[in-house]
Amino acid sequence: MSKHQQFWNKEYKTSKYLMLSDEPAEDLEKFCRFLERHYGRKYLNVTTRALDLGCGNGRNLIYLSGTYGMRGVGYDISDEGIKIAKRASAELPIVYVARTIEGTIDMPDNSCDIVLDMMTSHFLKEKEREILRGEILRVLKPGGWLFFKSFLAEEDMHVRRLLKENPADEKDSYIHPELGLYEHVWTGESLHEFFAPFFSIEKIERSFKHIRDGKAWKRRTVCAYIQKPF
Repeated sequence: MSKHQQFWNKEYKTSKYLMLSDEPAEDLEKFCRFLERHYGRKYLNVTTRALDLGCGNGRNLIYLSGTYGMRGVGYDISDEGIKIAKRASAELPIVYVARTIEGTIDMPDNSCDIVLDMMTSHFLKEKEREILRGEILRVLKPGGWLFFKSFLAEEDMHVRRLLKENPADEKDSYIHPELGLYEHVWTGESLHEFFAPFFSIEKIERSFKHIRDGKAWKRRTVCAYIQKPF
């Protein structure tokens, strides 16, 4: 069992480091409002399929299925997270698989309308992220969407310190001193360089300012609405 898997299995039992919610992510709800505003229910209906790379307890797929009737597939490295997700989704058209997101995705070409990568692929090394990008491109239908969320490096004192004091062997990456896990962080420029040659980046949203009352506050994140070309 990998260190990453051990961490998440323990976290789903104890919630020692993270506040694990059963509610859908607000950023995902906002993304769905964007799709509905611009495309109606074209991407949000009973005929569409979503793949969640790092589904955890299933909360986001449960939201998509319960609200829009969507079918779903969820991957997560944590056996414990998958057990919780299955119990919570018993009556919904969602399939869960306990597995890493490294390597190939076990789905046919052009089979997904929406892929979620929400605070998941930052645990991967550069070559692994590149492979995942290719797999997402392969499984998305033409015109399908990737909703991407990850850590933002810009104007974040925590990141600056982590990169300086606990650097990993790749650019914009560090080893978390408490968790002992590899993490990658993005800038607006690096995100564009990574995705733009293959996808259309329709919108990028950066989270709140990191500084409050002159002191470091919460970690900054970035969300990107990314579409596969037709």
